[in-house]
Amino acid sequence: MIANNINIKTVKPIKSDIDMSRLQAEEETRKAFGWAARDSSGILSPFHFTRRVNGDNDITIKILYCGICHSDLHIARNDFGISIYPVVPGHEIVGVVTQVGKKVDRFKVGDKAGVGCLIGSCGKCENCQDDMESYCSKTVYTYTIFDDGGAKNYGGYSDVYVVNEHFAIRFPDNLSLGGGAPLLCAGITVFSPMKYFGLDKAGMHLGVVGLGGLGHLAVKFAKAFGMKVTVISTSPSKQHEAIEQLKADSFIVSHDMKQMEAATGTMNGIIDTVAAVHPLKPLLDLLKTNGKLILVGAQSLEKPLEVPAMPLYGRKLVSGSMAGGIKETQEMIDFAAEHNIEANVEVIPMDYVNKAMDRLAKGAVRYRFVIDIANTL
Repeated sequence: MIANNINIKTVKPIKSDIDMSRLQAEEETRKAFGWAARDSSGILSPFHFTRRVNGDNDITIKILYCGICHSDLHIARNDFGISIYPVVPGHEIVGVVTQVGKKVDRFKVGDKAGVGCLIGSCGKCENCQDDMESYCSKTVYTYTIFDDGGAKNYGGYSDVYVVNEHFAIRFPDNLSLGGGAPLLCAGITVFSPMKYFGLDKAGMHLGVVGLGGLGHLAVKFAKAFGMKVTVISTSPSKQHEAIEQLKADSFIVSHDMKQMEAATGTMNGIIDTVAAVHPLKPLLDLLKTNGKLILVGAQSLEKPLEVPAMPLYGRKLVSGSMAGGIKETQEMIDFAAEHNIEANVEVIPMDYVNKAMDRLAKGAVRYRFVIDIANTL
């Protein structure tokens, strides 16, 4: 028992204790620089921050290029109402390895490497054990999208990235870094459902709805699989580029009822990349028996799509799909390198990023912006 007349005072840390604490914190982080959005205006500007130092299982990547995904625009402008600022976007990261941890065995200094949509998962659940980390309930995204109670992550609109080697992708020498960067999100987002749902067989007929960042890569992968490809779009002006440039076999204007009726019951599957609300029944009518309509566009939470029941009785399936896991992403990159598949990109300097975001919001890009980080940051 302590006597009542004894005063107990809180001992304040002396200056040397404070300095040691700050020094320890500095030793556990490294300085980084990028561009960040501070509020829902989405306007990005220079931003200094820190990343963790390279751990035993980590690699450090000097970022050379980073693609701009449509989700970067959504998160920067808080379109989903979940953004936590400041936001440094970017999950289509490619560069060169500058440091490896002592337990790293898949990379060495000087290797080309990429980072896609995720950088962590629990590693123990059924999805993780099946190499589907993107479906893990504890997925850690490359940059923080919403407040999940974890550490704040900053994305690839920056000079350097530190990542566990398991979540890094090896980049083949014959795949250009600028053209290959969008494959780490857009590419795997269309490749994964095509493989899973069996829409990768030569001679099959695949419809691709929307000819943008996702859609143009779906066409390229489908043609590499040996499939017949029909692009379905609201824009007649895209017919030339779909057929002449991307080598699609046919083109349908979705609001032309005669064209849609002529294609009824002809497709084994459809990859629907459109994020805006649109009717699904006309698309389901294009499917053969046992056909599959796969949604990969980021849909609004406030305006859900309506799925009509009657067309489904033709043994037709409507499903959704996210980006694949790390193993499948590596398979996709290797397949792309083997078949010379790259995104059609417009490479931009860092200080053009806000204009690029405005153009992206208007759909005024063919088909993906990629930031030249190394030369312009």
